[in-house]
Amino acid sequence: MTKHEQILHYIEELPIGEKISVRQIAKALTVSEGTAYRAIKDAENKGYVSTIERVGTIRIERKKKENIEKLTFAEVVNIVDGQVLGGREGLHKTLNKFVIGAMKLEAMMRYTEAGNLLIVGNRYNAHKLAIEAGAAVLITGGFDTDEEVKKLADEMKLPIISSSYDTFTVATLINRAIYDQLIKKEIVLVEDILTPIEATTYLTTEDTIAEWYKVNEEIKHSRFPIIDKNLKVQGVVTSKDVLGKDSGTLIEKVMTKNPITVNGKTSVASAAHIMVWEGIEMLPVVDPNHRLLGIISRQDVLKALQMIQRQPQVGETLDDIVTNQFMDVTESKGEEAYQSEVTPQMTNSVGTISYGVFTTIVTEAAKRVIRNLKKSDMVVENITIYFIKPVQIDSTIEIRPKVLEVGRKFGKVDVEVYHEGNVVGKAMMMVQLIQ
Repeated sequence: MTKHEQILHYIEELPIGEKISVRQIAKALTVSEGTAYRAIKDAENKGYVSTIERVGTIRIERKKKENIEKLTFAEVVNIVDGQVLGGREGLHKTLNKFVIGAMKLEAMMRYTEAGNLLIVGNRYNAHKLAIEAGAAVLITGGFDTDEEVKKLADEMKLPIISSSYDTFTVATLINRAIYDQLIKKEIVLVEDILTPIEATTYLTTEDTIAEWYKVNEEIKHSRFPIIDKNLKVQGVVTSKDVLGKDSGTLIEKVMTKNPITVNGKTSVASAAHIMVWEGIEMLPVVDPNHRLLGIISRQDVLKALQMIQRQPQVGETLDDIVTNQFMDVTESKGEEAYQSEVTPQMTNSVGTISYGVFTTIVTEAAKRVIRNLKKSDMVVENITIYFIKPVQIDSTIEIRPKVLEVGRKFGKVDVEVYHEGNVVGKAMMMVQLIQ
């Protein structure tokens, strides 16, 4: 392993809640502080640690994808620009829900349970009772609390956080963070669907074409990544590469060198685009050092895209808001048409439909007409917007897509947008079809 990987492994093995520092890591593993700093930042990106101002870096539990809507108290501190007054050892814990203490003390305690975060002002009795009930406390308005409560928080390992924001702002910030994570939950990454290296069939640069035929006979696949003795990807070999070649020829003589690769954090949508644009059936997945982690196939990508379409949309993006407005109003003459209302979220600063939203609208219309015609999805290769006129808020627009050409792999779609019978926008796009 490289020094970077050794540090990541060391951090991963630390107990949850352990505090770490650049200097400590550098001393423990005999590496430079620069190397230790880069590894800690990478660990933070991977979700192993959380760095909090005035507190330090803490080993936290890496959240599973289905549990992503839950935040740790360490993340809450960062979200609300908070200061930890006590209970630092509990910052790694996950909160189940937050309770706003805007009621009498007795009623407040009925709602406050273990694992909760009580958001309240300078009500010291509420702070103490919440900690005793097993809940953490977030004090708004920048107030402090009693030393007795801080001592109790340290004993119970439950954080007390102070934020200068008011209660409404704090609740809004936390809600926004949860909502953003719900959107991320819908984005499937390559690491979620890859075939891991343990289950991947690969060849080495020292193998011959005879070895390719042997493996091909066993598993009936024809595309394999080629690695060197350090597991670094050197190329990809397919049946086209070996056809008509002598069986004793080394694989590295016929393979495609410097192949296109992806990393685990690449989205499945991006991988799908790469496969379509480049005409690739299989992509090697590599780590930052270009070592093989596994592979993804076009079948894996299509299954994942189908799964995404069946997921309930719990966190709406702007694209979701725009496309959910679509209503089919296909006319009797057979040309497809859709209606959409221009909502406040779809407008720019002067109250007319924004350029980005217009692009989303015409792209969605093209997708629907292609899907109905060819039963397949598409990737936009290029889009030309001829003109776009201002359409004000609360207007109802009609979108009419028309397929001009369509083949097995490519298509050309013309989209016209109308408001009150007048053309307010027109676009032409070239698309590639995902079979």
